[in-house]
Amino acid sequence: MGDNKPLAEILRPSTLEDYVGQEHLVGEGCILKKAIDAGNIPSMIFWGPPGVGKTTLAHIISNRLSHTFFTLSAINSGVKDIREVIEKAKASATKSILFIDEIHRFSKSQQDSLLGAVEKGIITLIGATTENPSFEVISPLLSRCQVYILKPLSATDLRVLLRKSIQKTEEQSGVIIKVLEDEALLRISGGDARKLLNAVELIATASIPENNTIIINNDSTTRIIQQNLAYYDKSGEMHYDIISAFIKSMRGSDPNAAVYWLARMIESGEDPLFIARRMLILASEDIGNANPNALLLANACFDAVHKTGYPECRIILSQCAVYLATSPKSNATYLAIGNALELVRRKGDLPVPLAIRNAPTNLMKDIGYGSGYKYAHDYERNFADMEFLPDEIAGSTLYNPGQNPRENETRNYLRSIWKNKYKY
Repeated sequence: MGDNKPLAEILRPSTLEDYVGQEHLVGEGCILKKAIDAGNIPSMIFWGPPGVGKTTLAHIISNRLSHTFFTLSAINSGVKDIREVIEKAKASATKSILFIDEIHRFSKSQQDSLLGAVEKGIITLIGATTENPSFEVISPLLSRCQVYILKPLSATDLRVLLRKSIQKTEEQSGVIIKVLEDEALLRISGGDARKLLNAVELIATASIPENNTIIINNDSTTRIIQQNLAYYDKSGEMHYDIISAFIKSMRGSDPNAAVYWLARMIESGEDPLFIARRMLILASEDIGNANPNALLLANACFDAVHKTGYPECRIILSQCAVYLATSPKSNATYLAIGNALELVRRKGDLPVPLAIRNAPTNLMKDIGYGSGYKYAHDYERNFADMEFLPDEIAGSTLYNPGQNPRENETRNYLRSIWKNKYKY
């Protein structure tokens, strides 16, 4: 390869027209595109997985608006660095954008040091994070920023990038590259542009051309990536693969694999609160009411990890991981809210049945609000048979108890009170 820059850097677009993905934000007529076109952008936070264009989009916005662009990484920048940027922004003849990568790693005091400059408009902040900003960004700063969610790149987006990467690699190497199969490339990238481009670069470097041609198929892709994992993951994003392996091991009820991947994260210095937060989500999503204590223990784990930190918190993390891995599993409540949201979106805002409406005034009572409501505790088994859903969706079963001892009890109870209504 003639250029020493990584392929991902060479192909980084500099205009919105060349930007791939995030059509819901920067497509014609979409919210962020309108703000950029108007030249009046708010401070903002880009929240999304790695390799979906957060940094690139920040650069494009700065170029488009001809703003002075400052960038800091939360990993190796402190309050002193922030203050230096603010002073430079004050002295700048143009408006200034400060881009902070991995803003979720900034401490409260570091985030506090940004507040005044953002509030006064000295800088327009663009933060990038892979973590939910509601948890990781302090409220006063979050309230001054617009949060935009960036999505993993679709197969269509990735194929556009694949064509561009093949064309550029052919130009640089003089070798013809034929992609016979791309499923493994797309699977390995997981919606991450950087991973896809790293993979193409690695395959082109590791392959021996025949008749000045390199053939890319699923087998060669898988073999070359597996043999060169360190090079492929040169940006250190296997971090996301390891947390994925950790979660899937607990979901799969394997405590041995769970503590192995936990140890890998501890050895690499992973943020213990990141690990604890993932276990908190899993306790509800994958265990739920099969063992309600899982959520309580995961919450206690998060709190204890927050209080202790390394090295002691490794013991707490291990206890929780093993408990979650060995708990019975159910995703029934996770599916229930998904079913309910889908129904709400499909049916719109259906009226609340009169019997269960709030009736704080005499007028409301006179027109029927609350009429026919049965107070459950006045009836045998504290249950009164009445309709709680809007007429149009009466009888809709949104929660199906999982197949485990605790939820089987729940199923039997629901069947005994509702009879055949919800088909329990």
